[in-house]
Amino acid sequence: MVVKGFSKGFFIMILFIVTLAFLDVLRPYYSSVLWAIILAVIFNPMKNRLKQFIGDRNGLISLLTVLIICLIVFTPLATITSSLAIEFNTVYTKLQGNESQLPTLVSDTIHHLPRWARHFLADHNLDSTAEIQKKLSDVALQGSQYLAGSVFVIGKSTFGFVVGFGIMLYILFFLIKDGAYLVNLTLEALPLSRHVKHHLFMKFAAVSRATVKGTVVVAIVQGALGGLAFYIAGIDGSLLWGALMAFLSIIPAVGSAIIWVPATIYFFASGMLWQAIFLIVFFVVVIGLVDNILRPLLVGKDTKMPDYLILITTLGGMEVYGINGFVIGPLIAALFIACWNILSGREHQNNTDMIDEDFIEEGKNHPDADKNAS
Repeated sequence: MVVKGFSKGFFIMILFIVTLAFLDVLRPYYSSVLWAIILAVIFNPMKNRLKQFIGDRNGLISLLTVLIICLIVFTPLATITSSLAIEFNTVYTKLQGNESQLPTLVSDTIHHLPRWARHFLADHNLDSTAEIQKKLSDVALQGSQYLAGSVFVIGKSTFGFVVGFGIMLYILFFLIKDGAYLVNLTLEALPLSRHVKHHLFMKFAAVSRATVKGTVVVAIVQGALGGLAFYIAGIDGSLLWGALMAFLSIIPAVGSAIIWVPATIYFFASGMLWQAIFLIVFFVVVIGLVDNILRPLLVGKDTKMPDYLILITTLGGMEVYGINGFVIGPLIAALFIACWNILSGREHQNNTDMIDEDFIEEGKNHPDADKNAS
């Protein structure tokens, strides 16, 4: 005997278990899959432009799109990374050759500390430039020995990164080539009304596009301006510090301040007033305008979320998912808000976003669509 409803419930349980197992299999390369999806969403308009010039040659258009992505995204990234390696090596060489300003800067700062702090540092032999230089050299030597001993781990991580990058490009090609068809399959499989499915997909695409593009633009602008300010102030390794500020700008409101605030404190403690005042004015006014104007314009406008929610979800996302969290956090928040708005009736069939009909038609006209229909 088959109890009424038991077969359907049992199948749903199997479906749930198989889905969890499938996601667990993809877990080692979830970053590759995530970024392949995001890049496919961002660069789909470029594919459509190429289609106008080349015609309906989907494979060739997808390959050209991937090549263009590599040229405008990954080639500059590789160039910047190599420049940072050279800059880091220069700073390291100066430190080893006692040419760096860092020991002198730290020593000058110590002389401006309270008496109890100077006594504490003196007890630990950290109250002179020579001792500071020796300590830094010892740390650098220990770091070199650690890196030498961890060469196998580093090599393994590098190999894993190369494999993940290759998988991302491979998936990206097929997502650009067959993206419309895959979206149609997903929409048909979801047991939701048409406007709800379309609205959630459009929300996913809009938030992913806005978060990545906005964060990258803000990072480039903040990093370039921050590095320029450090160069004017006479701080060694301005390119390296600029890159760090660009990376930390992922965190809204407080990102680059982690770098420039300690530098400003040092300048004040050392009596270098014009450098300190210059950094404060520059970062509060110029970088502040960049963060308060560009970020809401590029991120908040399309995500339709307040700045405080973007900040909290970005920090929470990075805490849970690592570097990928700056996208995943706001994305989860946007889908959460969209689902509750639909449930409450604030968003309904008459005011929700719908997927472009040309994109839907492209998926329906895919060669594999006829096989599934038959």
